[in-house]
Amino acid sequence: MSDFDYDLFVIGGGSGGVRAARIAATHGARVGIAEEYRYGGTCVIRGCVPKKLFVYASKFSEEFEDAEGFGWSVGERSFAWDKLIAAKDQEITRLEGIYRRNLDNTGVEIHDSRAVIEDAHTVRLLSTGQTITAKYILVAVGASPNVDNSLPGGEHVITSNEAFHLSELPNRVVVAGGGYIAVEFAGIFNGLGVDTTLIYRGPEILRGFDMDLRRTVREEMEKKGIKVVLNDTFSSIEKQSDGSLIGRTNGGENLAADQIMFAIGRSPHTRELGLEKAGVETDAIGAIKVNEESRTNVESIYAVGDVTNRANLTPVAIREGHAFADTVFGNKPWTVDHSLIATAVFSQPEMGTVGLTQEEALERTPNLDIYKSSFRPMKHTLSGRDEKMLMKMIVDADSQKVLGVHIVGPDAGELAQILGITLEMGATKADFDRTIAVHPTAAEELVTMREPTERLRG
Repeated sequence: MSDFDYDLFVIGGGSGGVRAARIAATHGARVGIAEEYRYGGTCVIRGCVPKKLFVYASKFSEEFEDAEGFGWSVGERSFAWDKLIAAKDQEITRLEGIYRRNLDNTGVEIHDSRAVIEDAHTVRLLSTGQTITAKYILVAVGASPNVDNSLPGGEHVITSNEAFHLSELPNRVVVAGGGYIAVEFAGIFNGLGVDTTLIYRGPEILRGFDMDLRRTVREEMEKKGIKVVLNDTFSSIEKQSDGSLIGRTNGGENLAADQIMFAIGRSPHTRELGLEKAGVETDAIGAIKVNEESRTNVESIYAVGDVTNRANLTPVAIREGHAFADTVFGNKPWTVDHSLIATAVFSQPEMGTVGLTQEEALERTPNLDIYKSSFRPMKHTLSGRDEKMLMKMIVDADSQKVLGVHIVGPDAGELAQILGITLEMGATKADFDRTIAVHPTAAEELVTMREPTERLRG
């Protein structure tokens, strides 16, 4: 009989922690898990799942307009924010129930409490004060939205957490930030009829993505009526007597809003977790340092997901949790490859991407062939909407290996998933060229681009 209460105790009931707990249990481990809020984590409860439901809702305004080009007469229409919130809440409750049942069905013991680390093998449940021992501890507590605590009036802003629970839809919104969450919420609010402004400190939104895509998404957002303010930040936020807000910027803008939402990044949720008691090392922003097997400097403590600040995406956390459980408890060691991750931004228009950007590719090889095509999606030939689709392929000119594929337009995220498989397999441009097109589709452009639009040679 083991001297520990559990073989594994997981702190955090998000996607990565739940996957690790379930897989470890199927390998025969005695597993406990603690979550202080709701099971499912940021993605399910207040992240990508409710966000995409909001994206769907926001797109109907354009769908109604586009329908007229196809012969439909769309009558009077209205939108009820409270109905959307209620439907979203019902779906999130359903999904959380599934997470709990899946844990129960694999024999994982659930603790509805915040847990903190006492030492290398001990955690304490704050709801009861109970201490629990485990041979291994896995930290999977995720990350939290950043706010600027030094900003005068910063107490008046909301984050994406609160945006999912607003009692009423604002008439005017300013979103601060230029990453996934900021761009996606700007599109959501705009699509729901809100006067929307996006303010970002950098020269272009979506830092880290290919520049052609960044520019295209921003230009299309502006066509849809979103005001984009670049190279600027807030200097103060003032609440008016009627409850509205004025955001004053360092560039001299006075941005009036009913809500100001900050989406300026996220930080690992490690404060007051007790990591220092066990001697677990963290970096300057509080992310837990781990090796390729997700192990910390303390042999019995591991960490997965956003708390490690490696690749902060839900599917990555799930893979990391699975790899950890297989390696430690299943005698099937493997690690996650973080070098090639397909991803989507549910901006409007949508963006899907896999592999290297042009800027990253140039750092590896000076010889590149760039294939790029911009065109109006077939749907808009009748709808009349002024929206372009962009497809870009980056190829190593010497080996002809496809290094990156980037798309802006309808279903870009779905395409990125399939393209991720081809790039993982090491596809070359000749492989794409040999593939027969599916017509009429936008995706056929990927196999019909024959001549480079640009040849870069070092």
